[in-house]
Amino acid sequence: MTTHPTNPVSVRSWERITLKLAAIYNVAWGALVVLAPSAFLGTLGVEPLSPQGTAIWQCVGMIVGVYGVGYWAAASDPHAHWPIVLVGLLGKVFGPIGFADAVFIKEIFPLSFGFTIITNDLIWWVPFTLILVRARAAHRRRVATP
Repeated sequence: MTTHPTNPVSVRSWERITLKLAAIYNVAWGALVVLAPSAFLGTLGVEPLSPQGTAIWQCVGMIVGVYGVGYWAAASDPHAHWPIVLVGLLGKVFGPIGFADAVFIKEIFPLSFGFTIITNDLIWWVPFTLILVRARAAHRRRVATP
């Protein structure tokens, strides 16, 4: 547990560890999707993609990997770098919404694709939210401290 001179709320080690784990996961997942997009989708029961679909899927992998770089940077001071955590959480909320639309409304993804929603999004909701709550508390204490 460490404190920063301008941050009277100490950053807990679990916050840093969570963001580093998210970083490693995102970079690894993104690299897998970029380097072997068809193999990854095949394990989830998704039909082979067109060349254009493959390129778009690889772009998704690149974006997810870049998020990982942001999470690694945010791990150095999660309270100061809360906007990175917020952007990540927003993506992790909107991803499942898009998935639900693609599965239940448009019927273009198999339900098995939902495995990626669990590992890419849902498992991070609680820790990212708690980091943001603690960052808000740190900000309030900083503002209240004369």
